[in-house]
Amino acid sequence: MRATKSIFVILCFAVALSAQTKRPSFEVASIRTAVDAPRQAVAAAGHVDGAQFRITGLTVKDYISMAFRLKLNQISGPDWITTDRFDIVATLPEGGLQDQVPEMMQALLEDRFELKTHHEKKDFPVYALEVVPGGLKATEVPSASEADATDAKAAQAFTRSGSGRGIFVNLGQGSSFNFADNAFEAKKVTMSSLAGMLERFVDRPVIDATGANGSYDVSFDLTPEDYRVMLIRAAVAAGLVMSPDALRVLDGSPSPGSLFDGLAKFGLRLQSRKSPLDVLVVDSVRKTPTDN
Repeated sequence: MRATKSIFVILCFAVALSAQTKRPSFEVASIRTAVDAPRQAVAAAGHVDGAQFRITGLTVKDYISMAFRLKLNQISGPDWITTDRFDIVATLPEGGLQDQVPEMMQALLEDRFELKTHHEKKDFPVYALEVVPGGLKATEVPSASEADATDAKAAQAFTRSGSGRGIFVNLGQGSSFNFADNAFEAKKVTMSSLAGMLERFVDRPVIDATGANGSYDVSFDLTPEDYRVMLIRAAVAAGLVMSPDALRVLDGSPSPGSLFDGLAKFGLRLQSRKSPLDVLVVDSVRKTPTDN
């Protein structure tokens, strides 16, 4: 009798543990080709709340980046995952939280795109975003008060747009990034987010090595020459098809000096080094998702 009770307790514990460790997934999801997604520009808009996840105009590589919390240059796969764009509307399960969306996206990609991947470690030339010996000169933006702070179930909207006139990213909750009119402006961003923004415009990944916590405002002007090179590099990183003349601008172009000078005003620098990075290799993925 005691043995039977022990087995029953063990089985109950195993079932409970399985329920706790099961990866969350969307309750239902609709995936459609973003037929109107512009090829000459980057455009995306989305909204996450306690019930739904809705996003338009992202590539499969963007969704993989979101799902596995990796930067785009840490994902290796077929060329089309950087060009073909999809709209996704999904319903979160009861009790589902915003911070579980990446795991839900993993499950969706594996189910509907039959995504299969493996991880590798590779040494990459990188830039480390560091604080200079004189110390950080960026002013920390105060956090929202508890009364104003949003919780995990609060709605969050975000947009991203880009063209030959520049790039704008609204990250929600007062955080944004604007690259236009020969200027770089980031508001209420963490140093990790800043590193991710910077690597759009340089020739290698950027890692956060500042050790700084909190959110900051960082803005500075750029020379027209550096602005043009950085805009072309951002377009290439986004998977856009560029003209041969535009690509020739990148050949042998020096590092954007005004970008480095602008960071220096805030006690920051980009230091060249080699670092092992986790790379997600796409072994196979459907070009067309299974039916809704």
